Amino acid sequence: MSEYHESEIENLRREYIGGKLCSKDLPSDPLVLFTAWFEEAKQEEKIKDPSAVCVATVDGYGRPFQRTVLLKHYDEQGMVFYGNLKSRKALHLKENPYISLLFPWYALDRQVTFLGKAEPLPRDKVESYFASRPKDSQIAALVSHQSCTIASRQVLEEEFSKCQQQYQQSTVPVPDYWGGFCVCFDSVEFWQGRASRLHDRFLYQRSKEGWEKSRLAP
Repeated sequence: MSEYHESEIENLRREYIGGKLCSKDLPSDPLVLFTAWFEEAKQEEKIKDPSAVCVATVDGYGRPFQRTVLLKHYDEQGMVFYGNLKSRKALHLKENPYISLLFPWYALDRQVTFLGKAEPLPRDKVESYFASRPKDSQIAALVSHQSCTIASRQVLEEEFSKCQQQYQQSTVPVPDYWGGFCVCFDSVEFWQGRASRLHDRFLYQRSKEGWEKSRLAP
């Protein structure tokens, strides 16, 4: 690595002045605050995919893997996303269901992290959501064996085109290797960037009495 590039990286910094988060403003339920932040993220033009969430799983050797998926639903039961059940993340979750979800709303100087356990969604919910997807997205799920090695992009595109013609006038079947997960969370952390790196961090942890809140050092 050249000294020029090293110096360039070292000097990349800015002040975080997007807002603040005070303990007196924290609701008792973390989803109330998450919903408020999510709505603000949806209104922020610089955030193109407010529902994008970084999903972290761990393989059998303890190595962490991360990738971005789209949140499709959330409520007090958990956070829901869909995908290929033979993908790397799904295979990880089959062996180790513990998971981390990170919403990186950088344009607002905010992050939200959920920790919990991923549970497979029942088939009826998977089929219902699959039916609501655009047809090309359904076909993409049918032809893409996620995380598997393929010879070329051309092979993928040819299979996609073939299926488009095949199902032009009919319903695309739900692949048996496609499904979803509900992340039942027991920890939620809210991070709000502040000036001089004195960021606001608050942690919600589930207890028998409800949710316990604590401020964390930045």
